[in-house]
Amino acid sequence: MTEPCALCGAPAHPGAPLALCLPHLLEAHEWVEGEFGQTDLLPSPCAFCGSRLGVRYPSGWLCAVCEWRVGEPPPDSARASRVDVVYYLRYRDRIKIGTTANPAQRFASLPHDEVLAFERGDRTIEQRRHAQFAALRIPGTEWFETDDVLSAHVAALRTGDPWLLLARWRSEAAARA
Repeated sequence: MTEPCALCGAPAHPGAPLALCLPHLLEAHEWVEGEFGQTDLLPSPCAFCGSRLGVRYPSGWLCAVCEWRVGEPPPDSARASRVDVVYYLRYRDRIKIGTTANPAQRFASLPHDEVLAFERGDRTIEQRRHAQFAALRIPGTEWFETDDVLSAHVAALRTGDPWLLLARWRSEAAARA
């Protein structure tokens, strides 16, 4: 025999994690979607970062990557979304630590096998990292030998796809502007 619904006494829906009937489960589901949104494909790519993944709320859609509101045009000025980053690139067994506000353009002129991570920061942070890993630096370059300490630093920065993180930072900068 099925357990009764905790709210109305009707038979609880079989397999439900809570003793609720189907109408009450659906009501709870609708509440969760309204409160936390539902992840789904956007109706069109995000105008700001190009992602197709969104979160749908009763009030509208947000990009799941950069949280730009669907339907709002991207900022007119590139300055509105400028984010300086310290980047970590791997080429063979070496890591480059540099800085830029336009990684895609900068990387086009650099040999690399993989974008390891981005760290929010400008030349000050870049110089700090160069000093921190000075013992590994290949003289006259911004390239460093790979070791456990540098690898651990990069791993701590890498919380997911670096490009998605950059898109989020740009969106936040544009929203503040």
